[in-house]
Amino acid sequence: MAERMGKQTSRLSRPPRVESFAACVGKKEGHGPLGSLFDEVHEDDTLGQKNWEKAESALFGAAVNRCLEKANLKPENARFLLGGDLLNQLAASCFACRDLGIPFLGLFGACSTMAESLAVGSMLLDGGSADRLVCAASSHFCTAERQFRFPLELGTQRPPSAQWTVTGAGAVLLHEQDMAAGVYPAVTHVTVGKPIDFGVTDANNMGAAMAPAAAATIRQHFYDASRTVDDYDFIVTGDLGRVGSELLRELLKKEGASLPEKKHIDCGLQIFAPEQDSHAGGSGCGCSASVLCAKLLPDMIAGRIRRMLFVATGALMSTTTGNEGENIPGIAHAVAFERMEA
Repeated sequence: MAERMGKQTSRLSRPPRVESFAACVGKKEGHGPLGSLFDEVHEDDTLGQKNWEKAESALFGAAVNRCLEKANLKPENARFLLGGDLLNQLAASCFACRDLGIPFLGLFGACSTMAESLAVGSMLLDGGSADRLVCAASSHFCTAERQFRFPLELGTQRPPSAQWTVTGAGAVLLHEQDMAAGVYPAVTHVTVGKPIDFGVTDANNMGAAMAPAAAATIRQHFYDASRTVDDYDFIVTGDLGRVGSELLRELLKKEGASLPEKKHIDCGLQIFAPEQDSHAGGSGCGCSASVLCAKLLPDMIAGRIRRMLFVATGALMSTTTGNEGENIPGIAHAVAFERMEA
């Protein structure tokens, strides 16, 4: 049974191991710095579908299927599928699950959804409710723009603080801990975040909305688990981008929990090159999900990372709350991965 640590953290008694993972992305992401690392790069962002929303569903399904195939498994071998996206009523993931046939728990944490699914899934495995499950998340530039901002046809100018929603999906297959031979990452701790509201109202400055939540969750994890930044090779944030990453380091420094730039990785700054004109960086549920599965987990298996804290961040906004003049709270969930050898 997991051990409760402090107010928000659990240490897992049987750390679930990562059995396989996959990342599928669109054309722009495939032309970025990580392009050769993705399992699938779709040059057609519609994925042959009639609309953008169906395309995102196909992307979500592709990541889950590829993840299972890499473990030589079929959908019926997974006890549960936990995941979500940015669309109203989780339309992309829900409709993808019609074809997958896996018992589904839909989760919404905005862009923090990948960490949320890994946290909930790991606790289900540690508690004995499943032996194997899939955690996944997706986003699509065109579906997000249509829902949250402006129709693409308008060609609206984006401010420098804006981030580019990643067209991508990532899926991780977790298995209950056993004595499997080899090297694999395992989830050892989870810290569930709280909504944090610093009064940000600008939907084109997600980094500012999410940075305070990331800082709060990281500080709480350190306090609960009696750890410091020195206990990790890297602190990985989801998609704070350039603006949010700078704010995060400033906030932590003010509270005595300095995060050196060399120990901080932000997925939103990894997925696009500066010349790709993503402004402040990448964002979306698929941002941290695809970078985790294409780059970070392989780096752990290769020994380049031995322990990391994966802190995906989300802006808890909707078209309704925006129209009503509400602020944009942020949230961040943290999952500690460690490299195991057996």
